[in-house]
Amino acid sequence: MEETDREAVATAVQRVAGMLQRPDQLDKVEQYRRREARKKASVEARLKAAIQSQLDGVRTGLSQLHNALNDVKDIQQSLIDVNKDWRQSINTIENLKDVKDAVVQHSQLAAAVENLKNIFSVPEIVRETHDLIERGELLQAHRKLMDLECSRDNLMYEQYRMDSKNTHDMNLIHTYFGDMQKLSEELAKQLWMVVQRSLVTVRRDPTLLVSVVRIIEREEKIDRRMLDRKKQTGFIPPGRPKKWKEKMFNILERTVSTRIEGTQADTRESDKMWLVRHLEIIRKYVLDDLLVAKTLLDQCFPPHYDIFNRLLNMYHQALATRMQELAAEDLEANEIVSLLTWVLNTYTSAEMMGNSELSPEVDVNSLDALISQNVVDQLLNKYMSTLTSNIIGWLRKALETDKKDWIKETEPEADQDGYYQTTLPAIVFQMFEQNLQVAAQINEDLKTKVLILCLQQMNSFLTRYKDEAQLYKEDHLRNRQYPQCYVQYMIAVINNCQTFKESIISLKRKYLKSDMEDTLSISHANMDATLDIIAKEGCSSLLDEVFMDLEPHLNELMTKKWLMGSNAVGTICVTVEDYFNDFAKIKKPYKKTMTLEAHRRVVVEYIRAIMLKRISFKNAEERKEGAERMIKEAEQFRFLFKKLAAGSGEDTEGLCDIIEAIAEVIKLTDPSLLYLEVSTLVSKYPDIRDDHIAALLTVRGDASRDMKQTIIETLDQGPSQPNPNYVPIFKEIVVPTLTVPKLLK
Repeated sequence: MEETDREAVATAVQRVAGMLQRPDQLDKVEQYRRREARKKASVEARLKAAIQSQLDGVRTGLSQLHNALNDVKDIQQSLIDVNKDWRQSINTIENLKDVKDAVVQHSQLAAAVENLKNIFSVPEIVRETHDLIERGELLQAHRKLMDLECSRDNLMYEQYRMDSKNTHDMNLIHTYFGDMQKLSEELAKQLWMVVQRSLVTVRRDPTLLVSVVRIIEREEKIDRRMLDRKKQTGFIPPGRPKKWKEKMFNILERTVSTRIEGTQADTRESDKMWLVRHLEIIRKYVLDDLLVAKTLLDQCFPPHYDIFNRLLNMYHQALATRMQELAAEDLEANEIVSLLTWVLNTYTSAEMMGNSELSPEVDVNSLDALISQNVVDQLLNKYMSTLTSNIIGWLRKALETDKKDWIKETEPEADQDGYYQTTLPAIVFQMFEQNLQVAAQINEDLKTKVLILCLQQMNSFLTRYKDEAQLYKEDHLRNRQYPQCYVQYMIAVINNCQTFKESIISLKRKYLKSDMEDTLSISHANMDATLDIIAKEGCSSLLDEVFMDLEPHLNELMTKKWLMGSNAVGTICVTVEDYFNDFAKIKKPYKKTMTLEAHRRVVVEYIRAIMLKRISFKNAEERKEGAERMIKEAEQFRFLFKKLAAGSGEDTEGLCDIIEAIAEVIKLTDPSLLYLEVSTLVSKYPDIRDDHIAALLTVRGDASRDMKQTIIETLDQGPSQPNPNYVPIFKEIVVPTLTVPKLLK
């Protein structure tokens, strides 16, 4: 107590010190005192109230304990009185035993008398019941059967009560009513036949089905009553409980399973479309059955049977079992697609479980999967593996078929715009399209995987296509007369490249999500590059064909015969134009590229003819005549290629300017200005080498060795500022090396 007082004083001192820290707070001492006094009074009041409440509670508790003690004493006295009365009544109870036995015997005799009529008429009732069952009057038959069972059960129960160990009398009663069990089985057989055909019966004769359900309900009530009596007495009649309701659902379940399994009418050997037919029949049967169950069957059963949902679950389980069996078979690729499409899409679609007439009882979102995701993944992996092999085989076969067309003696077909083509791109992309459409029926992921697979195989296929086109060219070079339509089919190969490009873009745009574009960008770029190589090599091989025919005419250039009036350039132009009549059937942009390349190669060959130094002009007159001829022929080339490049928007005149520039050097009459003219030529075309200048001066025929040496050395020292747009051409032209030393001697 002293310790508490000290703590209270210390706390009070601390609070006062906290309140009086500044001099101006002394003025509020009285105010602080009154506030603390109020707080103290409040606390004391609460304490008094709490103590008073506790005291009242203790007082009440003591009062209740006192009352309870008095009640216990009263009860104790009552028990003593009851015990005394019970002991006095024992003798009286023993005297009533005879009365009790008489009551039991009277009860048994009363039951026997009551059932006596039924007992004597059992054979007759059995016959009547049998006739009723055969006539299909099931309710009346069941009523009589119930009467027989009631008589038997009552007799057996009374016998059980009198002497439960007397099996002889029990067997005697059971034997006497033995035919009744056969009647029960016969009636049950009729019921199960109706239940098996319930979906048909409910349309033709719903009252028959209702009768069956009423009979089953009666038996369920009897089963429950007998089970309750067994709990009380330990007795239950033979054959109980029948559990006909449970048997009915088991039969319905077996019927549903049999109906699902029985829809397979064909095998793979008899019909390639066996699985599609099988699944379609299942779809139709299940939808029809569920619609009947919802609209008609549900009305024939009590609500607590929940018959529609039970049937729905039965069909779902039967379908799941059947789909798992099908998935376990060795299915082909198209069969895997049919199965997965049906399981993943058709089953929940408006054509089946999602049908509006089944709503809202059927919620497709709450239905479990017919096959597990693991099985789905296995089937998809098998499908992708099989599809990969099939695509490789299809592409190989398509290429082999296309190669056979290449050696035909008839020209390839042309499209609506007149461009040569073969059927290869159409066949390949039709195959891709079909497989993508099939994959899209399953899900988006598979569609994307199939597209990636198709483009990957396309990449490999184009490499083989390039190799085959090269072999085609090499075979032709060994015998240029074979195949007869080589040019036309090479044009078709080039055009196919553009068709392939357009088809790849179309395929990606149609089947590839925009967010997956980056995934295939590298593959697409590789395919484009390969196609450009195939087209470029095809164009090059066609130009090789042209220039092999032009070779004798090119060899006439810059010779004495040429100077005397040879029509080599005219023949070259006519030949090129003739070839380009066929080349007009090449698609853009390859046609434009080929025109430019032909122009460039013609100019290169012409300049090469100059650099070969087949002629050396003897005088100024020959130089003038030769230069004017070169200018005229350059104009011929310019006109030809301008005509061939019409509509392309390309400048085709620049290359021919080189020929004219060389002609100006040859045409120059004042040798003192030769250096200036050559330097102008070099400034325009900076890839000209010393050997080119030496060859050009040799063709002029009037430049001495020292002059050649001086011009070449001076040009080497001069600055060179090439045109940034200039495409080198002289670097492709090789001057015979043996002639250079002779020129410089």
